[in-house]
Amino acid sequence: MKNGLEDVIAAETQLSDVDGEAGRLIIRGVSLDHLVAGGTYEGVAALLLDGLMERSFDQAELRGWLAQARTKVFVHIEAADAALLALPPVDAMRALIARLPDGDDFDTAFALLAAPAVFLPAILRLQRDQKPIAPDVALSQAADILRMLTGKLPSKEQVAALDTYLVTISDHGLNASTFASRVIASTQAGLTSSVLAALSALKGPLHGGAPGPVLDMLDAVGTAENAGRWLGEALDRGERLMGFGHRIYRVRDPRADALKGALKPLIASGQVDSARGSLAEAVEDAALAILKARKPDRPLDVNVEFYTALLLEALGFPRQAFTGVFAIGRTVGWLAHAREQALDGRLIRPRSVYIGPLPAAA
Repeated sequence: MKNGLEDVIAAETQLSDVDGEAGRLIIRGVSLDHLVAGGTYEGVAALLLDGLMERSFDQAELRGWLAQARTKVFVHIEAADAALLALPPVDAMRALIARLPDGDDFDTAFALLAAPAVFLPAILRLQRDQKPIAPDVALSQAADILRMLTGKLPSKEQVAALDTYLVTISDHGLNASTFASRVIASTQAGLTSSVLAALSALKGPLHGGAPGPVLDMLDAVGTAENAGRWLGEALDRGERLMGFGHRIYRVRDPRADALKGALKPLIASGQVDSARGSLAEAVEDAALAILKARKPDRPLDVNVEFYTALLLEALGFPRQAFTGVFAIGRTVGWLAHAREQALDGRLIRPRSVYIGPLPAAA
């Protein structure tokens, strides 16, 4: 028995492999660095879902069907009443997703791919007393998300940055939310049930779907000169340094470098405050130095949350919506794992060890 199922093999998969010792992520036989080099959300979605649905398709077909799905799910925004909009964005998004049919077919899968991308921008706008913006079938998923959020056509740098983010977090082994999706799929429940279970797991702060505290840390540090002192005092208080350390990676999280690279064109083109980027790099350098000095026996390097926070802030997402944006990208991984489990797996039914009291002897 291993508490937390540490190192327990629970599934065979062809979808992704996380090598924590080498700092490598492979998705369907392609390394992350190759995937993000000009890759798009539609491209990684086609890669992950290949062979798992009842019909085959290529990237171009997927883009068209996904655009149509965005227009179809938009009707559910009408259900966003005052009580729903009083919820945090991820909870409001989950409530709207629960309105979708719980099938296991192609149409259900594409509705679920489209729903978070449509629902989150609409919820954010409604919570600001702005009118939701209907999807545009002529745009890619990343471009349409940004347009529905801001009401303006995004720049090519912004679209590329969001595509990089969505590709980077599309799948990541048997993490807690992905395992939840497979457990539900193993019961032969529908894909909507699998996605809702996964989303519920994702919102837990220990999963890493909420990188907003990274920005809180940067705000508190304030200036590059203050980084070392502030971080040292935070460790003295027993606090975690947000955006550093990972359950699996013993070295630098490869997703952190992908997202840091995606920020550079935005900074170079003047679309992001360069001072914010400089502060982040100063905090990164200071944190790595102090963690190495104080915790030499623990491998604590930059994880995906650190530059996720900077990237999503630069694209105009409020920090309370970051978990919802994560879900937009990860839903394709949840769906792929749910389909893989339903097609090839068994009902997931582990055993537990009883450690409670025994009945009194007769």
